[in-house]
Amino acid sequence: MTRAELIQNLAAIHRDLTTQDVELAVRTIMDEMSRTLTKGGRVEIRGFGSFNCNLRPSRKARNPKTGDPVLVPAKYVPHFKPGKELRERVDSD
Repeated sequence: MTRAELIQNLAAIHRDLTTQDVELAVRTIMDEMSRTLTKGGRVEIRGFGSFNCNLRPSRKARNPKTGDPVLVPAKYVPHFKPGKELRERVDSD
């Protein structure tokens, strides 16, 4: 599901809200989640899951074209851990 599809589905469910209102709400939630993760924080949505950033340490790799060793720098990557309720719902379907 894309962001646009999410907005359309929510607007169809909540007919009292305009599409612009739903879009603003979705954008605000996503922006705040991104801002929290950027600051090194954790986002937890009960029953759904949690988002945090994991550190990938630097490592040596190889350039596939030349075979030369390359140092890949350390970086943070977003990580999602599904909650128990979400795992059970996905497994039951």
